Amino acid sequence: MTSWPEALRLAVRLNIAPQAFWRLSLREWRMLTAAPVAPVLTRPCLDALIARFPDKETPP
Repeated sequence: MTSWPEALRLAVRLNIAPQAFWRLSLREWRMLTAAPVAPVLTRPCLDALIARFPDKETPP
């Protein structure tokens, strides 16, 4: 858990006005500050990338 000063500094960096910050619910704050979820590279997506960008073989 972050401290209030850290939370306020983060709100400033996110361009959230103080009035808006204090109106946020804890759930809203957590949603705004959560790390983004990275998409999963599935096998079909990998296969499509391999087909689109094949390795170029260099002659011996």
